[in-house]
Order: sequence, then structure tokens, then C-alpha cells
Amino acid sequence: MSIDLTLDRIQRLADHLPAYTRPTCHIAGTNGKGSVSALVSSMLSSSTPPLSVGRFNSPHLVSVNDCIAINNASVTSEVYEKARAEVERADKEHGIGVSSFELLTLTALLIFEEAKLDVVVLEVGMGGRLDATNIIADECILVSALTAVDLDHQAVLGASVSAIAAEKAAIARKGTPFVLGSQPHPEVEAVVASVVTAAEAELLYALPVLPREWDAALDGPSSPPFALSGTPFTPPPPLPVRFSMPCFEHPVTALLPLHGEHQLDNLALAVSIVSAVLMHPAWTTARARFTPAAIADGIRRVAWPGRLSFHPLNTPRLLVLADGAHNPGSARTLAAYLSELLVGARPLALTFILALSHSPPKTPRETLAPLFAAAALGQADVSVALLRFTPPEGMPWVRAVPPVELQAVVESLAPDAKIWVDENNADGPGALHRALDWAAELNRKRDQLVVLAGSLYLVADFYRLGL
Repeated sequence: MSIDLTLDRIQRLADHLPAYTRPTCHIAGTNGKGSVSALVSSMLSSSTPPLSVGRFNSPHLVSVNDCIAINNASVTSEVYEKARAEVERADKEHGIGVSSFELLTLTALLIFEEAKLDVVVLEVGMGGRLDATNIIADECILVSALTAVDLDHQAVLGASVSAIAAEKAAIARKGTPFVLGSQPHPEVEAVVASVVTAAEAELLYALPVLPREWDAALDGPSSPPFALSGTPFTPPPPLPVRFSMPCFEHPVTALLPLHGEHQLDNLALAVSIVSAVLMHPAWTTARARFTPAAIADGIRRVAWPGRLSFHPLNTPRLLVLADGAHNPGSARTLAAYLSELLVGARPLALTFILALSHSPPKTPRETLAPLFAAAALGQADVSVALLRFTPPEGMPWVRAVPPVELQAVVESLAPDAKIWVDENNADGPGALHRALDWAAELNRKRDQLVVLAGSLYLVADFYRLGL
């Protein structure tokens, strides 16, 4: 099933539902949208008294309602089902026939509108120009933003990074700030500047966020040193950071709990989005509810599961690093983090548990090559389990690459690796549990790190296991 991107259907259906009027931060990009939106919503909800903040992310992780959050908590199934039923009723009554993602988007907007939220953080699903989230009115947009752009969904968005950037930057709105985050491809900046200028939006660049030394007076006692082989497991400590915001006289010092050097760039964009909101003329009163300490508290409290998330398991006894890396850009980010972990560490067994989506022209080799290059750099003893993920609800076009196809790629990238392929050729948590058991048995007498990656849908299966 192909993806039919158009705004005609969803706009017609939206006209038969209550108008969406919530002040909104609109975030597009290839990688980092989820982390940025989580940081923004956490910071915006940290004021005194707190603002009411909605957040929409896609795809969902474990259940469909978890992609719609209010005050950093997923809405209940009852709230979701009630709004969904209203949207579906209007769709059927008027014979429009919108897509699953359009139904989901309108359900989220209806929930946010009925809750009369102070502000909403809205993540673009795919692209930008024709994404379902782009139907909201210009007057609702407080700020638009663009995270890192890379190759993904080329069949829909364009064959080059420049073409994809143009599609994603097309969420820019007249007279509204558009914040550009750090980009891995230098050609993106000129493309975005052209699109934003044509839209008569205001192009801003992300404010710098700098790492700093741990300061016991500011940050409290330092955490125990992180080691992959520690018992009991101690997660990596948060990263001390420092940055300035135009709305505050003094700099903000904070602790960033999200792992990976790339999260500095994500935080820089998130801080800049919040800064643009607080400097908005309509937010003069709300600005007084924020302090540097409140912003720091919002950063400290952020959580974003499935992105460089450590999970020590007891049954089977394993340390799992789960990450939704699913394209070459996010795989390079994961590989960079693995390199940091492995270089200088004592030798250990490294097991990849992998499942990938079929999404040509993106190839499994392009996504997997950075991971095995990092493993080789760390001189780890590598094993690999290959399986399928549970097909995501409401996305019939998403299907997993058959494990036997992945096997041929892995054998060429890591010829000495031990490989396990799910003989049942099944999908879902059951296959993943068998892979975890295999990894535990294979290296039961050695220190081992299990890296579960290749698809956020595989990460969702991991969380469904409840280990």
C-alpha cells in the first residue's frame, strides 16, 4: 500500500470538526524530532504555575494513545477512543475516507482543543508541506522548527537531501519564527533559507548549548563512574550543560539526561524553540512564570524511551541498549555512541538484535554498515540476531525486511559474527524473547551488551515484553 500525501481530505474533514485554535510549536525533520519535542514540552510544563502542554508524536510506541500526551503523560484509552469515535463518525457521515494517520492527527488535535491547552508541541509525521499536521491555521503557530535532515522516505519526499529539506521546511508560516537546528549536510541551510524567505517567515538559528564540568555546588554529588560491566548497573550520568536565553538575564545551567553527543544539538534546538515562544508578544504575561531554574528543571525531568535507553534485565540476565535507529543518519548517531562506549572498555561480547523496515531506496546495508564499523573499532566479539517486528497499527504500508535478506547483508559486513535467524519467521514480542534468550545463552559467562535497533517498532516489541 502506498502513501497518498495530500491535504485535501484532512482539510475537508477538519471543516466538520471543532476548529483547532491552540498555540502550537510545529517541529519537522528526519532525525531528532521526538527528542526535541520531549524536551520542549518538558521545559514548557516547568513554569510556576505550570502551563498545560500537549504533545503529539508519531509513530506511537507501545499503544496508539501513547503518541498523544498532556502534561507529559499519555492520554487514557477512554479519552483517545471518545475523540477517535467523533472523528470517524464525521468521516463516515461526509464520505471523505481519510487515511489512518489523518484520523490520528485529527484525533490528537480534537483532544488538545477540547482540553483547552495553553500550548501544544506538534511533531510532523513525514515531510512537512503535505503532512497532515500542516493543516493547522497560521495564527496558531508560535514557532516552526527543523531538526537534522537526512535521507529517508526518498520515494515520497525526494531523492536528495536538498529535496527532502525543501519539503520539510515548507511548514514555515508568514511572520512566524522558523528555527533551524544543526545539520549534518551543509546544503540544507541554503535550501531552508530560500523556502523560509519565500514564506515570509523569520529564520533563526539554534542558540549554542555548551557542555561544562560537573559542579557539585550546582549539580550535587557526582554519580558513580559508568561501566558496562557494573553490578548493579549504574546508568551513564547526565551531561552538565550551559546556555543563555534572551529572555533571562543570567545563563541557564542544567543537567541533560538524554544520552549521546547528538542530544546537545537537539537540546540547542529545543531551547531555541522555547526561547522563541517566551519572546512571542502574546506571551509577555506567561514569560514571568519561567525562570532559569524552571527551564533547568524541565530539562532534568525529560524522558524519551527507546532512544539510547539502557535496560538491565534479570530474566534473561542481560544489559540492553534500545535505540530506534532506522535510517543511515540515525544509525551513524548510534554508531558514534557505541564507539564512545567500546573504545577503551575492556573486551566484551556485543550482540545486535535487529529488525528493519522495507523502505526503498534505503537499503539495509546503508543502515547497518555504521553499526558494524563501530563494533569493529571497539574490537568486540560480535553476534547478531535477526527477526521481524510487530506490524504497527494503522500503517499497513509498513513491513519488515525478511530476516534471510538481512542475513546476507550481515554476513558481508561482519563475516566472523555468529548469526541467529528466527526459524519461525514470525513477528512480534515472541520472536524477540527467543532472540534475547539466545543472546543470554550464547554469552552467559561473559560481559555482554545487547544493542536492539533498526526500527522503533522493534523497540516497541521490547517494551511490550515488560522485562
